[in-house]
Amino acid sequence: KRALQKKDVDIRRRIELIQDFEMPTVSTKIKVSRDGQYIMAVGTYKPRVRCFDTYQLSQKFERCLDSEVVTFEILSDDYSKIVFLQCGRFVEFHSQHGHYYKTRIPKFGRDFSYHYPSCDLYFVGASSEVYRLNLEQGRFLNSLQTEASESNACDINPVHFLFAMGTAEGKVECWDPRTRNRVGLLDCALSSVTADTEIEGLPSISALKFDGALNMAVGTSIGQVLLYDLRSSNPLIVKDHHYGLPIKSIQFHDQLDLIISADSRIIKMWNKDTGKIFTSMEPEHDINDVCLYPNSGMLNILMPNKMQFYDDYKFVTRKDLENLGLAHLIGSSLLRAYMHGFFMDIRLYHKAKMMANPFAYEEYRREKIRQKIEETRAQRVQLKKLPKVNKELALKLMEEEGEEQQISRKRKQKNLPSLLKDDRFKVMFENPDFQVDEQSEEFRLLNPLVSKISEKRKRKLKILEELEAQGQEEEEEPEGKASDAESSESSEDEKGWVEEVRKQRKLLRQEEKLKRQERLKEDQQTLLKPQFFEIKEGEEFRSFKDSAKKQKLMKKTLEDRLKLEEKLGTLNVSDTTVGSKQATFKLKKSEQQRKQQEAEKRHRQERKTLRRSASHLKSRRGRGRLFH
Repeated sequence: KRALQKKDVDIRRRIELIQDFEMPTVSTKIKVSRDGQYIMAVGTYKPRVRCFDTYQLSQKFERCLDSEVVTFEILSDDYSKIVFLQCGRFVEFHSQHGHYYKTRIPKFGRDFSYHYPSCDLYFVGASSEVYRLNLEQGRFLNSLQTEASESNACDINPVHFLFAMGTAEGKVECWDPRTRNRVGLLDCALSSVTADTEIEGLPSISALKFDGALNMAVGTSIGQVLLYDLRSSNPLIVKDHHYGLPIKSIQFHDQLDLIISADSRIIKMWNKDTGKIFTSMEPEHDINDVCLYPNSGMLNILMPNKMQFYDDYKFVTRKDLENLGLAHLIGSSLLRAYMHGFFMDIRLYHKAKMMANPFAYEEYRREKIRQKIEETRAQRVQLKKLPKVNKELALKLMEEEGEEQQISRKRKQKNLPSLLKDDRFKVMFENPDFQVDEQSEEFRLLNPLVSKISEKRKRKLKILEELEAQGQEEEEEPEGKASDAESSESSEDEKGWVEEVRKQRKLLRQEEKLKRQERLKEDQQTLLKPQFFEIKEGEEFRSFKDSAKKQKLMKKTLEDRLKLEEKLGTLNVSDTTVGSKQATFKLKKSEQQRKQQEAEKRHRQERKTLRRSASHLKSRRGRGRLFH
């Protein structure tokens, strides 16, 4: 092939494409092997991985997985050793023949990096720990304990193997794998805030990439890329994408000294020394991942190309197939099953529809005639139909739109969109809950001249309602005063703005005074009658203080309640011989039990005194006569 390229110019200009270089539904991540021969991509629905051979320009293999892949890494020079980090906390290893081993990490992972000198995998995710898995020993090692609550991205420097991780707090922690100690900390969130930056929350780190021994690029969740020299804590360049979307990928192009950064909307290429834009690309669909082919200028861009792949297909349901008489094609190669229906060739769909409904052209012709008639009717003078809610506001908007249209015609500008036709505000003219209360204090003080203007609008509204009831057509401009008179009145109204505000305030004070007098009269006329409440049997009346004390006691912790009971003597805690604790509780007596015990005690004392007096009388009788 190289010999033919030297001789034939057409062969040198020919572009050869990889056959079936696509995913059935959505692609999420793409990588290139170190030898440049294999391109691997993972996708969803169903989860799978596809490997393409660039030498043979065809698909090498396809493997389906149990769960979706968050990210993956090619450990070998070719495709023989692959690691997949899956969304179910699984880490799956594949060899050349297929699935090799599967394990699980304690928390959900978001990114990982491979440390070649020690054969360690570093996993970061929804945890403050960085999990280390040694592939030589086949076991987990001691984790790295960080100060971050969560981590989103990580990378290992290919020169001195410094491990860096981006946290959810907008910081980058750098660790030395040899000593397992943190050697540096960068506050990227503070450095990303500039004078013209508008942020709503704390930006987190979404992407991280090393370049050489000293350069590192950091992407944030608010669409900024910060280029650092590891010898300084301040960024050299801060590049903003101006979309406010998280940075998904950062690549370095050494031949042209460019940085290729991408979010879900745009790919920007800019000089890493000056920050000047080289070029940018903004595709139709969202961007999932970007991969730079090594030692070239070719980019692999992943997009959710569901409809892009099915441009020449028509989506039909099972009911549509039955109506077209094509239900017998289910299961054949002419239909491709997708979700709750099927994809079929658009040409076959049109042929089947023509055979199923031969009068479709007549229906199409009648629909076109009806549209033409409606267009001619729209050119006539029509009656303005007002909504049921906020009619005066709608009339005001119509008048303002008419004035703006006249101004735009004079200036030859485009007409602004109408608020009455906007779906975001249609509820305001349909739901009675959004009715404007013109009698409220806020409305009257904020709109002191609304009374005079609303009177004109009410007269016009009354005329429109009468015309609408009679079925007549309204003229383009209703009869009334000339525009000069109206402008003079508006100027006079502006001069009396302060007087109108004072007048409204006086009216509001008078109304409030009348309301207070009416409430005072009602209070004087009302007579309070005593009400009696009956306590149920078996219950006791307790004061509000007891209930308040009980609620206050219930808010305390178990430890505080135990200390209080121990102080009152209802709890006894002691140590046993084996070193454990023994607690003895004394039940608190209720008020009824306490009264009953006191009555029994008094009864016993009375009987005791009676016995003593009786014995004393017997002893006196034995001595002689006590009394007559």
